[in-house]
Amino acid sequence: FQNEINEVPFFDIQLPYELALKIFQYLGKTELGRCAQVSRTWKVLAEDEVLWYRLCQQEGYLLDMSISDHSCWKLALKNCRARERTLKTNWKNRIGAVSQLQYELGRILCDVHSCDGVVIAGYTSGEVRLWDTRTWDYTAPILEPVHGPGDAGPQPHVSFVRINSSLAVAAYEDGTVSVWSLMFGREPIHRYQHNQRIQALALGSEGATVATASGFEVKVESPNDRGFWQTTETFEIQKLVNFLNLVPDVTGSPVTVAAAEDIVYLLKAEDPGKILHSVYGQPVTCLDVSAREAAFGVKTFGWLLNEPNQILLYNLETNQCLKKMGNSMGDFTCVNLQNSPPNMLVTGNKDRRVRVFDLRKSESLCSLYAHQLGVSAVQMDDWKIVSGGEEGLVCVWDQRMSTKLWEMHARHPVRHVWFNSHSLITANIPDDKTPRGASITDDDLTAYRKHRGVIYAYEFSVDQLAVESVLPICRSSYDEVTGYNYNIGLAVPYDNI
Repeated sequence: FQNEINEVPFFDIQLPYELALKIFQYLGKTELGRCAQVSRTWKVLAEDEVLWYRLCQQEGYLLDMSISDHSCWKLALKNCRARERTLKTNWKNRIGAVSQLQYELGRILCDVHSCDGVVIAGYTSGEVRLWDTRTWDYTAPILEPVHGPGDAGPQPHVSFVRINSSLAVAAYEDGTVSVWSLMFGREPIHRYQHNQRIQALALGSEGATVATASGFEVKVESPNDRGFWQTTETFEIQKLVNFLNLVPDVTGSPVTVAAAEDIVYLLKAEDPGKILHSVYGQPVTCLDVSAREAAFGVKTFGWLLNEPNQILLYNLETNQCLKKMGNSMGDFTCVNLQNSPPNMLVTGNKDRRVRVFDLRKSESLCSLYAHQLGVSAVQMDDWKIVSGGEEGLVCVWDQRMSTKLWEMHARHPVRHVWFNSHSLITANIPDDKTPRGASITDDDLTAYRKHRGVIYAYEFSVDQLAVESVLPICRSSYDEVTGYNYNIGLAVPYDNI
């Protein structure tokens, strides 16, 4: 047996342990389990930590760990797979905890954005708030604006908010843009001003680059090598910008994609006026950008019946149109390319349908009849789709089965949807920021609740359920931990008690 540890018997020959390990690295989990039953030596070989560490990495688990961080990688892989199955079951059966991100009386929600569970929200009072849903600590700090000598009156409304892993940005109605660092307190680290109202705001998914569009100008701001913020680029364009995105993972100077009515610009420092797409009379209705491609919806009119509304996919390196997808009479209202699986794209349309496209085939894999007033927000992963509608409905779908798993409803249109493996964040934002009777919303709780908008945070991870988020009528009297795993459907409205 001692000799076999160094020289492994392979049928009628003896191989060194390292060479046998190289052969075994081509086997999967099932084959390694079968090989472990052959002999003691093969069992030692099939349960080698190097093999199971590599399998764990290949399946996308514990990518930030080294091989010395676990004593048994076979058990670690088993636990990761069990947790993933539990999360999938919880998503499908709506088992978890749901909480509203609370805010002060009399504040109407203007815009919401999130990144890795951290949520930023802007209000008509001019306040900007942060929540970190990963800790279930919902005492939201207020990000302070910079008060100038003439800022004694009420603060302007917040137009747009954006957040990434290190920065938070807010644009106000008066053309002011404030940038906060998530590491250094509540005071802005940078502030700049536009002369006109801001039409669009973009923040890089990583790093520190902010782009804003106001009037016929697009301005890009970022810190220099010494950390001092400055205007990196200023671009003059011919039309008002509707959509603005920064291209992720760009080395060197930032690259911006701007959709201005019926023109899509690719704004680079070396080629400031580059037009990616332009067809007169066909305005762009939605836009999303990945590292190499841009996808946007194009609206056509009745005199072009031979070419209905479509999604166009452009390569940002060659500036060529790769695909034309969709064949819809309704306008495409939202598109998600950056967060979709490879070679996949999900869109929402005014014709009430959510469509998933395979970029290799230019055809829709599935079409889901979803929302009565049109789709307003959408995101997908490898098995599920979450969509939000103008009527306030959030729907979760099983993409492969093309079936609806469950839905939740709130009063206002769904303007923001974000999820990862274990949590979901949705925001219902009212279209009317100054509703009739707004003067009484500071005193009238009923009127305030009707117009305020709402942010929901769902948590599907069993070990992170917040018992406090369970309504008293739904709480279990059992002592067992499993007694607190209640169904989100019981929260609002009570669909089953």
